[in-house]
Amino acid sequence: MPSNTINDLLAIMARLRNPDQGCDWDKVQTYKTIAPYTIEEAYEVAEAIEHGDMDALKDELGDLLFQVVFHSRMAEEEGHFNFADVVEAISDKMIRRHPHVFADHKYDSVEEQGKAWEEMKAEERARKNEGKLESALDGVTWGLPALTRAVKLQKRAARVGFDWPQTAQVLDKLNEEMAELSAELVKSRETQDPELIAEEFGDMMFVYANLARHLKIDPETALRSANAKFERRFRKIEELLAAEGRKADDCDLEELDRYWDKTKALEKEKSETSGK
Repeated sequence: MPSNTINDLLAIMARLRNPDQGCDWDKVQTYKTIAPYTIEEAYEVAEAIEHGDMDALKDELGDLLFQVVFHSRMAEEEGHFNFADVVEAISDKMIRRHPHVFADHKYDSVEEQGKAWEEMKAEERARKNEGKLESALDGVTWGLPALTRAVKLQKRAARVGFDWPQTAQVLDKLNEEMAELSAELVKSRETQDPELIAEEFGDMMFVYANLARHLKIDPETALRSANAKFERRFRKIEELLAAEGRKADDCDLEELDRYWDKTKALEKEKSETSGK
């Protein structure tokens, strides 16, 4: 049985932040300086899950928990709240949002339950934003990865009817955005507007996210898979070249393309041999 508890972790954090006996690095951190680490740890949790590595997942979840403890400690020092308040808040929220589990409410379907969940979240946002103009887009945090945030914004807009009913219409819009980007790229270098090119590229990516939503694909997951496939194949190219005593920068693009095709063929052969 583990010998350490959450109270031990809280004590460790308090010691690290102790003005006299603490760690010089930990003592000077703020919410803003720690936030990038919080985001990074969340991504590392996702990576461990992607790889099915349970030992890594255990470690990464611990790192992520430490981030929660870190932020809570800083808030406690400033008199805002402490870790116990964080636990109480999330416990109350989960009980409130699951009346079918902790109370007598019944839902007829998972879809009805999901709709009720969103309605409860909307009511909570309305209470937080009392006195302000309510928007269907309220509560979509800026800290999300851009593709994920794009999908969430689009889902919110779709709930009030601002959406294409057919996927084909999204494809038409994507072709339109690609044509607008192409129109800028074919201009001479002297007349190109880098800011406009970046804007058109952003518009195109936003529609790509919308297409993923219509296809019920998580664009972040799809892109991570594509990244992993590219990395796997490129490393194989480097492995094949190393067996010949060469490196990638010894080759021109045409030769690298041939190795890329060879790598794809080897993957296909391996897949067919294994029956997958």
